[in-house]
Amino acid sequence: MNLKDTFIASLVPIFLGFGFVIAKPAFESFPPILLMGIRFTFAASLLIWWFPIPKGYLKKIFFASLIANTLQYSITYTGLNYIDASAAVLLVQTEVPFGVIFAYFMLREKPTIRALIGIAVAFVGVYILTGSPNLDGKFFGITLTIIGSAIWALGQVIVKPLSKEINPLALVAWLALFSGPLLIALSSIIDSDTIKYLSEAKFDHWMIAFYIGFIMQPVTYGCFYYVLKNNPLYKVLPIVTMGIPPTGLLAAIFLLGEKPTQELFIGGAIIIVGVILIVFTKNKTEEVEK
Repeated sequence: MNLKDTFIASLVPIFLGFGFVIAKPAFESFPPILLMGIRFTFAASLLIWWFPIPKGYLKKIFFASLIANTLQYSITYTGLNYIDASAAVLLVQTEVPFGVIFAYFMLREKPTIRALIGIAVAFVGVYILTGSPNLDGKFFGITLTIIGSAIWALGQVIVKPLSKEINPLALVAWLALFSGPLLIALSSIIDSDTIKYLSEAKFDHWMIAFYIGFIMQPVTYGCFYYVLKNNPLYKVLPIVTMGIPPTGLLAAIFLLGEKPTQELFIGGAIIIVGVILIVFTKNKTEEVEK
């Protein structure tokens, strides 16, 4: 990966880790699914005018948006609503081992022994982390966050072929256009009183929605799909995944005042070790991509 792509990839965890954590206070005004609907609607309204309709790809983009955006963000951010952001930002690192699993079953990419060990280590870390006192009685939130991570990994397997055919920002725009209204409609069914939430939301919570919709979404996923288009996944993942935990933890501690426990640090460290074992493993398919 050249210096330009490395720099672009490094922006992803900074914006994403920070945005993931600061979304939590906005749940006081917006239910998680509604906030995600606003996020993608904002992103689409900013980007959609700059790109032509990707004819021939709309069905594939719609299906990808259902999995990678609508379903995944509904589940992940609902999970975040029930647990501390410091724990959630570590639990979402299970996206990487889930990604290896889905790549094997869907793309026939056979994982190495090292990657399999990494998967086992990562889930041992999850087991230790979930024993943290601040997660006691929060099994529902933990489960949703982990399921959301698995769905994210599935979504990226679906999106990756599209990232090679469509301009990265155009892909972000069209994925957001399909998922934004769907998420708002879903929230209106599940949460009801959508108009009330929108009209009574606090100003600072609208600023959070503005950030994650107009800034974080276009920057992070535009950068991610751009780098993914030009580089094999094993070169991109280390930069993206390793940067999110420190960014998210620092934001949770200093902005939200959370106090991570010893179990969280130990479990989180073990998860990251497992992820490192996975992302620094090359398989024969990826070698061909270089």
